[in-house]
Amino acid sequence: MTKLIWPLMHNNIVRSDLDKMIEYLHQDDPKLTHGPLVKNFEEEWSNWLGVKHSLMLNSGSSANDLTMMAIRELKGPGEVIVPPLTWVSDISAVIRSGLEPVFVDIDPKSLAISTEKVLAAVTPKTRAVFLTHILGFNGLTDRLLDGLRSKGIPLVEDVCESHGATHNGKKVGSFGLASNFSFYYAHHMTTIEGGMISTDDDELYDVLRMMRSHGMVRESINQETKDKFTRQYPDLNPDFIFAYASHNMRSTELNGLLGLEQLKRLDRNNLVRTRNFDKFLTVINSEIFQTEFKVEGSSNYAFTLVLKKADIKLRDNVEKCLREAGIEFRRGLSGGGNQLRQPYLSQKKDLPEPESMTVTDHIHHYAWYIGNYPELEEHQIEWLGSVLSKLG
Repeated sequence: MTKLIWPLMHNNIVRSDLDKMIEYLHQDDPKLTHGPLVKNFEEEWSNWLGVKHSLMLNSGSSANDLTMMAIRELKGPGEVIVPPLTWVSDISAVIRSGLEPVFVDIDPKSLAISTEKVLAAVTPKTRAVFLTHILGFNGLTDRLLDGLRSKGIPLVEDVCESHGATHNGKKVGSFGLASNFSFYYAHHMTTIEGGMISTDDDELYDVLRMMRSHGMVRESINQETKDKFTRQYPDLNPDFIFAYASHNMRSTELNGLLGLEQLKRLDRNNLVRTRNFDKFLTVINSEIFQTEFKVEGSSNYAFTLVLKKADIKLRDNVEKCLREAGIEFRRGLSGGGNQLRQPYLSQKKDLPEPESMTVTDHIHHYAWYIGNYPELEEHQIEWLGSVLSKLG
């Protein structure tokens, strides 16, 4: 096998991060479960993002689950408009919460859900739009935000792959009713495993706090809520009243500590990643690969490679070329491509055919991503371009 010389991710956790964790563990009695470090990270994250509340969880997938559970609780049964190009946990979270996913295709330049298709799909049954910002791109448009606002439809932003991307100079993840982030190892920054939900909505935040911890009322920050449940259930210990059927999705102090350290470098690293991606678009063959993306405000932790035309032979040659050069890649971009082709949806009725999502299905068959990390140097990106230029 060819030696892998270009992995999807490299050195996201640095020596100073590990030293900080070791120093913490050297205390006589370090707190390890959810505590003040997690709270500090939540506050720092809210300040960085520009929102009122943030809630750390054990993964970005848990953030998706918890958000959809809360939407179902606050908005009632109905439908959520989703893209077919996303991670599995977005769609499964909608389904597990008892809501119905409604799929609409994506915009080829932002790779996010199409504004026109979203607005056309809104009905009285729509409870939310769940938009995914793909691989660092900004998926928002003013028309989408204005249209949803006029219809009274809440927006949920999946920002698991786009930390630091902006729309009109404001960070994505600060526009919707809620936004979900992942701190998995391969993303812009990591807590090894971890996630975050951010919101400006007090009621939603209070419900999310309870749902994060088994649905326990004592996690509420609203004394009126606590008093209401205590009066309504006088036979129960006020410390153990469970308002919602939920799970334990809390994180740990070590995850919070790592998040605080990584956040210090996030903006600086994103500037380098943006420079890298801009360079990448200039060194690949624009006659073969798409180079017209919505790059303004993007924060790409991956190089996005999309064939302009459907060509199976060329697709196979691209993959052969990358493998022989030792370059790791993922076909289909986020989540394995078109979710409508995945077996977990095979039992759902009345879903559109995968081929009807023409842009997403092209991405499914003829697109890849390659790792983009701060340590890359310009000559390495130029070498990558030379590898791909052989295809011409």
